[in-house]
Amino acid sequence: MSVLSLPADVAEPAADRTVVDRTVVGANLSLPLFRTLSGVLAGHSYLKVVVDRAEDTWHLLDTAAHPFHVNYIATRVLGMDVAELDAALDEFNASVYMDPGRRFLLGVLSLHTDEDAEGRERTFLVLETTEADTMRGELLEFFYGFVRERVDGRLPLLLKPANHGQEEELAAVSEQRVPRVLGHELFGSRTRTPLNPGDATGRLRRFRTVEEYEAAADELGWADIVAMPCLPDAVRRVAGFINTAPITPLSHTNVLASGWGIPNAIVRDLDQLVEKGGLDGAWVRYRVRADAITLERLDEAPELRAPAWHQQRIRLEPPLLEDAPVLALHRLRAADRDRYGTKAANLGELHHVLDSRTADLTAFYGRPRPPRENLYGHLAARLDLHAPSAVELRAAAADFVARTVEAPEGVALPFSLLQRFLTSSPALQQGIGKLKMALELDADDVLDPLCLQLQHLIRQTPVPDSVAGEITRSCRAPLAAGGRLVVRSSSNAEDLPGFSAAGVYDSVTAVRGTAELLDAVRQVWASLLSPRSVRLRHQVGISLDDTYMGVIIQEYVPAALGGVLVTCDPTRREDFRNVYLNCSPGSPEQVVEGEVLPQQYLYNTVEGGGRTVALGSWSEGLPAATRARLADLSLTGRLLQSHFSAPEVDGPLDIEWLLTDQGGFRLVQIRPYAL
Repeated sequence: MSVLSLPADVAEPAADRTVVDRTVVGANLSLPLFRTLSGVLAGHSYLKVVVDRAEDTWHLLDTAAHPFHVNYIATRVLGMDVAELDAALDEFNASVYMDPGRRFLLGVLSLHTDEDAEGRERTFLVLETTEADTMRGELLEFFYGFVRERVDGRLPLLLKPANHGQEEELAAVSEQRVPRVLGHELFGSRTRTPLNPGDATGRLRRFRTVEEYEAAADELGWADIVAMPCLPDAVRRVAGFINTAPITPLSHTNVLASGWGIPNAIVRDLDQLVEKGGLDGAWVRYRVRADAITLERLDEAPELRAPAWHQQRIRLEPPLLEDAPVLALHRLRAADRDRYGTKAANLGELHHVLDSRTADLTAFYGRPRPPRENLYGHLAARLDLHAPSAVELRAAAADFVARTVEAPEGVALPFSLLQRFLTSSPALQQGIGKLKMALELDADDVLDPLCLQLQHLIRQTPVPDSVAGEITRSCRAPLAAGGRLVVRSSSNAEDLPGFSAAGVYDSVTAVRGTAELLDAVRQVWASLLSPRSVRLRHQVGISLDDTYMGVIIQEYVPAALGGVLVTCDPTRREDFRNVYLNCSPGSPEQVVEGEVLPQQYLYNTVEGGGRTVALGSWSEGLPAATRARLADLSLTGRLLQSHFSAPEVDGPLDIEWLLTDQGGFRLVQIRPYAL
């Protein structure tokens, strides 16, 4: 066993403290000792602590030597071997994280700085537990007091609740006894935030406004890294993104970054970095990790290889264009994507899952997660079951999902209606022929004008009476009632693994009357030929001949809350526990289109519990009862992943949802989330 060598400015160990295995036992913690033992995560120094209530002492763990609390306790304190621990890992975790009478209290101390009222820098420590910890208020108060007595009194110490349950427990405890800070208060204004991990080598191009970007957009190439306060949804495909103002991991541009496999981060101090290092226009190496974001200037232009997406090729099944009826969404299945588009087919499949309750929604939990054989026991706990059979667990999962969410009603227009519309106009046929030739010849200078002309022509061309009749008859009741309709895209070239097309095609959300309905359908059809959508598809080898647009028409449903969830943590791809959820009052379009900064939450779908990441544009978080319902929604998303990502089941989903004024969750879109 190695003995820790302390630096000169740290006092020798006192008689009641031992230093062994790069661990300090029974010590008072000074700032020099903290810095000796600590590692760095997300830009902050931290170390792990274990309080042993039976021995009335604590252990300060060197993070590099002891990355896991439970391994240290089991092997160094209790004398277990690793195989013995692995065989009973979940039971051991429950004994240290959930048992109200537990012997050990596990936490992390992290070092932070801010400014006091006079603008002077202040250093302070934050104590927190793991997110799965279920400490009640009395135990949290004891934990804080134990650590406070042993930390240098000159260092302020704050307790950070690790989940919503701890926040609610601490509400009854005086802040004078337990000073605290919430996660979104601590990290909401952090200077650098990872959004999509990755590496890029390229030329940094900084723009202060959208107008500056648009003026230079035609000059941008695949080796550029674009930096600006908030990137436009129509951003060109480049090597990397840098945002200098806050956005969320579920914004359209970050969904694009994820799908393209390029790094993206918030770097609020970019101006200082650029001025200090002369980075604007320079070649840089840009790296985004969960714990670090770096920009390194290169002395000369490197030898670059074309990015992987230059070779990426997406192949579509040929669309089925023979006449097909307008169908209610609940009559569709996943296989109908070749006639009605992926979005409509996925919603039809969702109806089937909820109505039939025959799909196996437990497969994600059946995958081995070493050293665990599976997570069935955790799922049973989330569903309040004790030792269920496999059949009982599947039935309970299906019932839970069906109780928690509903699929939207509406109708789907088939590709054949678009085909009949296009063939009704010789001018449209001629324009499409010119566009195909331009793509074949890579005639980049005429591509955008041709697309814009075609879009204008589609919007102005009358819809043949037979086509218009099929559309209006399918919506007879809501049109007669004068209700508001929502018209959404459903192409066969969107919501695909490796090609999400997030924000590329149009939706029209305020439609009333027959004339507006037909105009909205033509607008959605026209979005298939926007310059951006044509370029993006062409880059991945999707043929214009194979691309068609279906349309979804739905009655507008007022929503008290809306948002997007993905069944992963976008900034920590290896995390199989958490679901990331954004929300804001009203429509989810506010979230994905960046109109507001949404509230952001993480929910653990294995051990349970949730935590607030950021409050966005709002001054306070959601009520506890609403947050509990979002936990159910997050678990539902995870269960649906088992079906919609089959057979791999680890592929995360991107789900748009509403909490309607009637109080129920409605899923309005479900698609793969590109990793």
